[in-house]
Amino acid sequence: MDPRRLPPRLVIDPTLHPEVSVELRSSPHILRLARSGVRVDATKNPAVLFVIPALLMVVAIATGTNLLLVPGVGLGLIVLFRWMALDGTYRSTRRRIQAARVHANHYVLPEDLDYPCQMLLRRAQNAVEAIMGSRVHRDGLIDSIDNRVSLPEEVWQIAQRLRKLSSMHADQGKIIPRELPPGMEDAFKPYTTALDAAWTSLSHRVRHLEKYAKQVIKADRVYHAHRRLEALAAKTPEYQELIADTVRDAQAREHIRELADQAAHVRKLFEESITQARLAAGELIRTPLT
Repeated sequence: MDPRRLPPRLVIDPTLHPEVSVELRSSPHILRLARSGVRVDATKNPAVLFVIPALLMVVAIATGTNLLLVPGVGLGLIVLFRWMALDGTYRSTRRRIQAARVHANHYVLPEDLDYPCQMLLRRAQNAVEAIMGSRVHRDGLIDSIDNRVSLPEEVWQIAQRLRKLSSMHADQGKIIPRELPPGMEDAFKPYTTALDAAWTSLSHRVRHLEKYAKQVIKADRVYHAHRRLEALAAKTPEYQELIADTVRDAQAREHIRELADQAAHVRKLFEESITQARLAAGELIRTPLT
């Protein structure tokens, strides 16, 4: 399947405390349960599992029947271990669902978005992934806007707005009748126009991210060639010596000049590609999402 058609990944508010963020990210199924309103039944008490073995032991002691005492103790131990496992899982699930409810406005699930909004968020995530995974980013050559901070915040802002847009679009679909009476179209048009304007703005923002990602990918390719050329440049004296030994003086000077010119050309391409990537990043700064 084309990765560009996959649903988006879970988005979590980057301003959350790291411990909270890690817990939310580790349990997406819990987030879905919390979003759907599922509640853990607090009236169920695992201690009732001890009733049967306790009764067996009481009867055994009262009647003096040792045959019932051994099964009662064995069953009691089995129930004890099972209760400990169930109670631990029960408490952990309840705690995680509670945390998911408390931070319900600090994460966006794929299910929170309609299909067009899912695809737009996925495009934004793909662009950020390409930037963060680039060699020029890892080597600190393009980090003019602090990518590690700015880009997760950018995705979060986009995801929040897409979630709201999806919700309002669903509400509008329920409110506005499919067939409007004659003359009523203009009365509903401003509401549809407002949603269209929000969609256009978010699409434009994602295109900015994609433009930045394309420039970074281009810079990465030139950087790769630049690093290879630097490795060859270290051997330039050997090449110069070879040319001088095997080619006539006039031709030798020409070939040596070509070596120097090629190195300068690739370096210029690299510097230009880095500049273009930084300019693309600058567009994100100049047009913030507010």
